[in-house]
Amino acid sequence: MSRRESPPPPSPTLVPQMRGVRIGEEDRPERAEPLSDSEREIIQDTWGHVYKNCEDVGVSVLIRFFVNFPSAKQYFSQFQDMEDPEEMERSGQLRHHARRVMNAINTVVENLHDPEKVSAVLALVGKAHAIKHKVEPMYFKILSGVMLEVLAEDFPEFFTAEVQMIWTKLMGAVYWHVTGAYTDVGWLQVSSSAV
Repeated sequence: MSRRESPPPPSPTLVPQMRGVRIGEEDRPERAEPLSDSEREIIQDTWGHVYKNCEDVGVSVLIRFFVNFPSAKQYFSQFQDMEDPEEMERSGQLRHHARRVMNAINTVVENLHDPEKVSAVLALVGKAHAIKHKVEPMYFKILSGVMLEVLAEDFPEFFTAEVQMIWTKLMGAVYWHVTGAYTDVGWLQVSSSAV
């Protein structure tokens, strides 16, 4: 997809499917199955190709996220009123946030061998989004699905069906840790404007 084209509608098959206990009205998945050594290697290898273009990939992910799920823009005053994907692509604030998202994923991927570090990093992300930004946790699930779509489209040679399944498992673990942080801070907000 050219950066100037409108993103396609979301594919429900790539949004990580998770079930479990409730966070308010949100699903809190059961604890994710740990990644095997070979799965960690596959994630790190494929991420190496993605991270070379981290800012552009992150911008593509956020543009698709905001175009397909415009209610998510309510948390971003600096680009809340942007409708045009080209305008979003030019936004310095959106590019900055794209770098932050991709750098957070990079920290997770680089530390897959250290579950405590991954848990600590994602707890910080979750708590900041719950307490400071008051972002409904379901947006993490949606963003994960959008990211998986963009990676599969932009890097088809690396994101085979098998690799996509492994990445879905990783995104499930990310969501599990982030929503755990929401639970820890007593998140009670209920979504009424999800999609």
